[in-house]
Amino acid sequence: MEIKNIKGLNSLLKKIKDNTLKLGELSSEYKNRLLSGLADALSKNKSFIIRENQRDILIAKRLGLSSAFIDRLTLTERRIEQMKGSLLNLINLADPIGEVIKEWSVPSGLIIKKVRVPLGVILIIYESRPDVTSDCIGLCIKSSNAVILKGGSESLNSNLAIFRVFLETLKKLSFPSYAINFVSTKERKVLDKLLRYNEYIDLVIPRGGESLIRKITQLSRIPVIKHYKGICHIYVDEYADIEMARKVCANAKVQRPATCNAMESMLVHQSIAKEFLVPMLKEFLEAKVKIRGCAQTLKIAKDYGLFNKEFFKKATDKDYRTEYLDLILSVKVVKDMQEAIEHINEYGSHHSDAIITKDNEHAEEFLKRVDSACVYHNASTRFTDGYQFGMGAEIGISTDRLHARGPMALEELTTYKYVVKGSGQIRT
Repeated sequence: MEIKNIKGLNSLLKKIKDNTLKLGELSSEYKNRLLSGLADALSKNKSFIIRENQRDILIAKRLGLSSAFIDRLTLTERRIEQMKGSLLNLINLADPIGEVIKEWSVPSGLIIKKVRVPLGVILIIYESRPDVTSDCIGLCIKSSNAVILKGGSESLNSNLAIFRVFLETLKKLSFPSYAINFVSTKERKVLDKLLRYNEYIDLVIPRGGESLIRKITQLSRIPVIKHYKGICHIYVDEYADIEMARKVCANAKVQRPATCNAMESMLVHQSIAKEFLVPMLKEFLEAKVKIRGCAQTLKIAKDYGLFNKEFFKKATDKDYRTEYLDLILSVKVVKDMQEAIEHINEYGSHHSDAIITKDNEHAEEFLKRVDSACVYHNASTRFTDGYQFGMGAEIGISTDRLHARGPMALEELTTYKYVVKGSGQIRT
C-alpha cells in the first residue's frame, strides 16, 4: 500500500501487524512465482523507471549534489538488469521459513525443534539508492515479512516508480497488498510517528548517512539494526605481492567509490612504502583520486615529482575517521602490522577491512584481531555485498553485533521459535 499521509496510520499499521502471521503460511513455490513476476516487471517497465529516475537526477544536479551522490541515485539499464538478477537469484535460494535449525530430545521425552520464522513487520529507512526498493521487497517476500519502506525525498520519483510497478504486479498475482508498503508523503512527522509504533513494527533498519542513523536510533522505541558508515581499510603488508596489491587497492577505491564497501583508507608497511606507493599514487592520480597522506606519504610524492596542491593534502585525525564516498583516500605508512591493526580498530567503522600479504601467519593474525563484520585476505573490500556473497541480495551491511552482522539477507530477516512435542509429560 502507498502511505500518502499520516491520517489513519494507526489503523493501517494494526492491519499490517494483524495479518503478518498469514505470510508465514505462503508456500515457497508461490513466493518464487511472485519474485519471477517482479523480475519480469522490471524488464517490461525499464523505460518508465529510468524516465522517472531521470527526474530525480535532474533535481539532484540543480541542487548541486555531489557526483558520488548522483552515482548512488542513478539507474541505468545495466543496474536494472542487476536488480532483476538479484530477484531471480533469490528464487534459487532455499526458503528459510520453516527450516529446522536444530532438533533434540531431553530426558523427559520431549522432542524440541528450533525453527526459523519471519521477524514480522520491518520498517526500512534509506537514502538515495532506489535499487534498495527492489532488493528489500524481494527479500521480505522470500522471508515472509511485511515491509514498510521509507526512501529519501531525493529519490522519491524513482522509488515510487519501482514500488508502483511491483504493487500492480503483486496484485495480479493475488499477493496481499498490506505486505508491502511505501511511505510517499513528505510530512516530516510521519517518520517520528512510525518510530513510536513498537506494538506494530518489529524492527527498524536504517540505511544512509551517520546523522540519519543516529537520529533514528535516538528516536526509535523499536529495536534498530544499524548500518553505519563504511570506513574500509586495506593494509599492504611487507610481504605483499606488489602487483596484486596495486590491482586490489585500485579496484577497492576507484571501481565504485560511492559505495559503503569502497576503500577509504590505505595503510602501507614502511619497508615497501616507496616500492609500492610510487606506482600506486601515479595510478590514483590518473584516476583523479585526491590523497590525504601522512608526512611520509607526502614526502614520497614530493621526492618522485607526484605532489601537487590540488591532489595532495596532509591527513588529519578527522580524515582517518571520514567516509568519503568519493575519489578521496587517506594514506598512512605504518611501521608494522601491529600499528596497522591498532589503527583500523581505532579509526574504522567495523565494516570491511583487508590485508594483502603472502605471509599466511600475518594474514591469520590480521583476520583474528581486526574487529570488523567482514575481513579479507588478498581481496578487495568491494565484495562485501549480499549478491557477491551468494545471498541473492541484501537489506544492507550491518555494523552491529546483534542480531545480524555484515550483509543482511534471508537468514538475517528471520528469528526462531521452539516447537516442542510431547506425549502428556508434566513437570514434577
